[in-house]
Parts: sequence; C-alpha cells; structure tokens
Amino acid sequence: MRSLPTTTVTPLRGGPVARWGVLGPGGIAEDWVSALHRHTDQRVLAVASRSADRSRAFAVRHGIPRPYEGHEALLQDPDVDVVYIAAPHAQHHPLALAAIAAGKHVLIEKPLALDAAQAAEIADAARSAGVFAMEAMWSRYLPQSQLIARLLAEGELGDVRLVTAHLGWRWRYDPADRNFDPAVGGGVMLDAGVYSLWFAHSVLGAATSVVARGTLAPTGVETEAVVLLENAEGVHAALSASSTVTTPGLAAIHGSSGSVHFDTSFVFPAALRIARGGDERRWRDESGLVGRDGLAWQATAVATYLAEGRMQSPLHSLDDSVAVMRALDEVRRQIGSR
Repeated sequence: MRSLPTTTVTPLRGGPVARWGVLGPGGIAEDWVSALHRHTDQRVLAVASRSADRSRAFAVRHGIPRPYEGHEALLQDPDVDVVYIAAPHAQHHPLALAAIAAGKHVLIEKPLALDAAQAAEIADAARSAGVFAMEAMWSRYLPQSQLIARLLAEGELGDVRLVTAHLGWRWRYDPADRNFDPAVGGGVMLDAGVYSLWFAHSVLGAATSVVARGTLAPTGVETEAVVLLENAEGVHAALSASSTVTTPGLAAIHGSSGSVHFDTSFVFPAALRIARGGDERRWRDESGLVGRDGLAWQATAVATYLAEGRMQSPLHSLDDSVAVMRALDEVRRQIGSR
C-alpha cells in the first residue's frame, strides 16, 4: 500500500473567526465552549437560557460577555453571526426555526430534529432564508474522517462490502430523566444511534432498506437497537446502539481489497488500522485533542464555510442529515418506540 493520504482539515487557528451565540447552556454546551476557547480563535459572544441565573453563571465560567434571559433576546443581538443550538432534542426544531427566521446562521446539535419531517422543515427554512445551517455531527470533522474519505475516494479499499459501527453508553434507568422521556426525545437512537447511522451513511450513502430489532424501556423509548441497512448497490451496514451497556465504540469498513478498523471509539479522536494486501498501517490522531476537545474542529469548519459564503456543509449536507433521520425514523418505527 502506498503511504497514507494526508488529511486536509480546517486549521484550528489562523482562519476566519465567527461571532457565536449559544442557546441552551447544558452539558454539551459546556464541552463545546471549553473546546473552542482552549483550542481555537473562535469566541462565544452571547449565551441564552430560560433562566437568567443559569445564563449568567455559564457566562461567568466561560468569559462570555453577554448573558441573556430567553432566546429571543440573543436572536435580536446584531453582533451574533451564528447560533449554536445545544438545547435538549425536542427544542432543536423550534429554536432552529426561530434563529433562521431572525436571519441567524445555525449549527444545530445532533440530532438535527426529532424526525425527518422536522429536519426537512429546518433545511427548507434555511434555504428559503438564505442562511447557513448544519447539523453538529462533529465526528465528521475530525482528522480521521478526512483520512477515511480520502481512502475511499482514491479506491484504496476497493469496492466497499460491509460497514459496521457499534456504540453503547450505559445509562441508569430513571423515568424522569430526559434520556427515558418520550416527550423530550428520549431513547438511545436519537442520542447514540444517530452516530452509527451517520457513520454508515458517510460511507454507503442513503439506506434503501432498514431492518431493526430492539428493546424498550418501561417509558416506551428504545434502550437497545440492532440495525441492518442496505444501500442502492446492495451493500450492507451492521449497526447497534445501547443504553444498557457501555461498548468501546468500534467501527470498521471492509472493502474488496482493504479495510479500516477503529481501535478506539469512532465518535472521538481515534486510532485506526488500515489493511490492504497483507500490509497494515497504523494511524493515530496526533492533533493533541482528545475526547470532546475534538468539538473544536466543527466550529472552525463552520467559520470557514461562512467566510466562503456556503449555505451548508460540503461534508455533511442538509440532505445527508434528513436521510439519516429518515433511516432513524424507520428504526424507531420497527422497534415500536414512542
């Protein structure tokens, strides 16, 4: 095998800088803002929460100059270019539509919405308003994803025959927790399973067939899902997601002349083995970013896309997000999720 292709990720520093606002100062927003401020030139200008105290506390922790009570105030701030929507799943759709209506560009935490219909509505609204919109599928912007895309584009693996991705995070069952509440988008598919579906989609494209089996919590949301996808060329993906066990998060792509195996979780900055013709190469993310520090990559990508005048990501388009949600809808329908 020739030497591995070089990755061409957006530099973390020295590029365009956007003026960010954050809606929903929860756990993922904590990680996201911390990653931005530690590793990039991006800065968050404003944050909004329904609670003024919560907004102020978040702003103090992260050096954000403008805390707001309620999303409307932030969306009226003329200095905010782009809004990161990090609220709970059920709020992604209404907050995205409100931000788009206010003329703001949006980065919407995954899943883009609760279902494909909501996702399509967001996409249509952004196109009609002429603003940038992107799902925060942050793993797509990590260096490993750029390497895999190059390997596939250059035919290093031959014809892809099988994709696998398995992700599990154990959650203690609590019917009052959002993860188990169907009213706010609970269930493992919208939280972890969307990563496995995205990974398969990034390699195989849209699924034309979905077969799923799973297990439900007493509240009616799915706690486990095993999924078989098929694309238009008859290539399969075998996927799983679980909230009852924690798994290593391993994934693989098997081709007619080579394969890629994740030695660490495919969601985070990772280590890979690339095999072809009896030769095996190892690759590891050497950016120095570990875990959720990798969230920094997608933010610098968004700032670059805005500077280039793009209306969506060239790596994970709005149509891609809708297609993944369509497959996710079918998984949940077959399992019987509420």
